[in-house]
Amino acid sequence: MDHLFVDNLTVIDFAYLHASRGLVGESWIADVVLGGELDEQGMVFDFSNVKRTIKRVIDERVDHRLVVPRGYLGLRWQEDTPDTFAWHLTDGSHIEHRSPDEAVVWLNAETVVPSAVAELLEKELKAVLPANVTSVEIHLREEEIDGAYYHYVHGLKKHLGNCQRIAHGHRSPIRIDRNGHRDYDLETRWARLWQDIYVGTEEDVTRRFVGEDGNLYITFEYEANQGEFALTLPEERVYMIDTDSTVEFIAAHIADKLKVEFPQDDIRVKAFEGVGKGAIAKR
Repeated sequence: MDHLFVDNLTVIDFAYLHASRGLVGESWIADVVLGGELDEQGMVFDFSNVKRTIKRVIDERVDHRLVVPRGYLGLRWQEDTPDTFAWHLTDGSHIEHRSPDEAVVWLNAETVVPSAVAELLEKELKAVLPANVTSVEIHLREEEIDGAYYHYVHGLKKHLGNCQRIAHGHRSPIRIDRNGHRDYDLETRWARLWQDIYVGTEEDVTRRFVGEDGNLYITFEYEANQGEFALTLPEERVYMIDTDSTVEFIAAHIADKLKVEFPQDDIRVKAFEGVGKGAIAKR
């Protein structure tokens, strides 16, 4: 059997639910290995079709979605409201989510790990690849980051693409320079502040309340061109900003906060949105 490989084929930016961490933003790099017999061109699969077929399937199936493991015992939903479910965390709090079907991936597992998501994608790809391709291996991995990073989740209701989904996310590095020199302590501080955080937009808040468990909760709701979205989270797992949560606004928000703290200093914030992209704000 011959094999073809494509490293760094795409980056999947998504969110998933975890028993203790709650709503987690993630970015995984996808590497692909195809095995099979050579076709009449002497190829396992034409490289020109890799992005057209394989990348499209990977992106459409998981990218910018919320991955929910069906096997988790704290998952609750009702038959009459299949688009709404609750996720009960180990600390006694819960998360509620409502969205169109295309914003969610149901995973046949108890937890979300790269191997389980890869298995789902491999099955999807085997159904669309030519008959000479007899094996598909998907390897999902995190970016190697030298420095501080955080996991965040958000939703952009004004976005015309899949960023409008209320619970998608990223694993993102951050670089902060003060007076032309990198400030590792400030980077670490923001990474800790935004560890497994939901970055919420104030105008999307429809309710603040105390739950039966005694926790404070925030509900976000909006309608976008894909449908209606709603998300309820414990307040302690949310960071509120006054603007939309685009990476441009996020970089500006952090830079503004630091400029207030250090008014005499030159501040430069390089905020990433996943792997290899983001925004820069200077103050």
